[in-house]
Amino acid sequence: MRIKAVIAYDGSAYHGFQKQNSTSQTVASAIEKALRSLQINSHIVASGRTDAGVHATGQIIHFDLPEFWSDLNKLKFALNKKLHGIRFKHITQTSQTFHARFSAKKRLYRYVFKAEEPSVFEENYISCYPIFDKILLRQALKCFEGEHDFDYFRKTGTITHTTVREIYYTGYRQYGRYHFIYFQANGFLRSQVRMMIDAAMACASGKMSIEALNQQLECKKRHTTKLAPPNGLYLARITY
Repeated sequence: MRIKAVIAYDGSAYHGFQKQNSTSQTVASAIEKALRSLQINSHIVASGRTDAGVHATGQIIHFDLPEFWSDLNKLKFALNKKLHGIRFKHITQTSQTFHARFSAKKRLYRYVFKAEEPSVFEENYISCYPIFDKILLRQALKCFEGEHDFDYFRKTGTITHTTVREIYYTGYRQYGRYHFIYFQANGFLRSQVRMMIDAAMACASGKMSIEALNQQLECKKRHTTKLAPPNGLYLARITY
């Protein structure tokens, strides 16, 4: 039986989602360890990887269950009891052809920050950008919309057959003292979201011009390779 699960996790407790040779403290490793303890030896596949410190409220994974596991509510309860900083929100049976990564159509990321220093209780979950212009921020974000070659907005080291991605939507909103940036696309390259956010905030704070942003977006010249802090970033929703 193939299972589709919606999970949330606190990225500050882990060194990223993907399994690594150098550490077992990853989200994927923790989940697979919990599955093995329940005699489920399937590997998990996720809709996408997240960096160390990046959170998720709507990550999707799939894995295969042995026949003796049929009670999915019991499975959800057992997994949540064994895991720390990771929560299974929904577990459902799906088609054997479903693939958490390749079946995904849209991915939505949300970035949360304040213009003041976050409190000690917020610092792992909210970033800080003290000075910025909202109009310039919206203009900068709008530049990313559409289909572009994002080769200059990614970390190298990951093999991909193309660096072209289509961003369907960008947005900025404020609720009280909290500020939110949104990116929805058909997919993202390694650290692409964090690099786009920091570039947009550089434009919003007057450190980089919209013209320079467009030059980098057109792969003419790199003006910045900085990444926004990971603690404000959340993988929010996957659409199939």
